[in-house]
Amino acid sequence: MIKKIVISSENVKFLDKINELSGETVTLCDQCGVCSGSCPMISEMDITPSQMMRKVQLGQMDVMDSKAMWLCASCFACTVRCPRGLDLSKVAEALRQVKLRQAIDHIDIKKIPENEINRLPQIALISSFRKFTG
Repeated sequence: MIKKIVISSENVKFLDKINELSGETVTLCDQCGVCSGSCPMISEMDITPSQMMRKVQLGQMDVMDSKAMWLCASCFACTVRCPRGLDLSKVAEALRQVKLRQAIDHIDIKKIPENEINRLPQIALISSFRKFTG
């Protein structure tokens, strides 16, 4: 069964926003899959980096529900190997920014036990708060 894809002005606005925030031209991605083959986090992702790029290219906002953008380690393995010179970590960061601007908290800071906060590295806490809180 072939899935029909309809591109609306809303889809184009989403693509334009990601292009603007990331500084990348997502439509340059030719879906070669090198990024997915290079990614050390792919086993944890629900969609591959190339699928993430395709969803953004098509303006499919359901990519925002994927955990792939949160798991990007920004290791630049995909960027180094991309034949088009695209930086997928910037695209993942742009997706995170759009999601975070919706101000939906996934972590309640007040529910973290004080002994846990004292035990964890502060930089890890700040990074997590930036990713998972609005």
